[in-house]
Amino acid sequence: MSLKEFIIMGGWAMWPLLAFSVATLTIIIERVFYLLLHNLNITDIFETVIEKIDAGSIGETEALLKRYDKRKIGAAIFLSGIKVISLGEARMEKAMESEAGEKISSLENGFSLLIALGSIAPITGFLGTVSGMINAFKSIANAADVNAQLVAGGIFEALITTAFGLAIAIVAITGYSFFAHIVDRFTAEVEKAGSEIVTHTLLARNRGGL
Repeated sequence: MSLKEFIIMGGWAMWPLLAFSVATLTIIIERVFYLLLHNLNITDIFETVIEKIDAGSIGETEALLKRYDKRKIGAAIFLSGIKVISLGEARMEKAMESEAGEKISSLENGFSLLIALGSIAPITGFLGTVSGMINAFKSIANAADVNAQLVAGGIFEALITTAFGLAIAIVAITGYSFFAHIVDRFTAEVEKAGSEIVTHTLLARNRGGL
């Protein structure tokens, strides 16, 4: 059975489901490439920043962070705090929170749409099944000779949309869960690192190093 025959057999609901499947795969593929192109590892940057702050080398720290590629998200977040280090720890914390919020928002692009597709696709599939069952029973009612093949064929066609809708939902929700886990882990690491940077800045000030 070709894809065209499969879609035609499923009825009208297969067309929106086909659009949902394309949208789901497009978002997932785009997010995979986005996350691969943006380095979310902050360990190396964090350790360097801490060392520089402890040594009182704020100018070197800022210069170093500016040299990182823009796709190194952690560097941009830490740089926003280092730029305002002279304004105090509270201002540093706010600056990093603001920058982190913006970066995390960009990482989460498409997440809400994946959730929507994961919810709408099975509902559309069920609606297509109900519509198909109505047509199947109508055919049975109009048939002069009702046999098992006629009944099974109608039910088979009706259930195609349910299966397709559920498959789309599984892919969409799995993709969302995977990406959300990555972003949540990055968020937790950034929050912890930002807190450590502020703490080390305060300690360095108390020692007279800044």
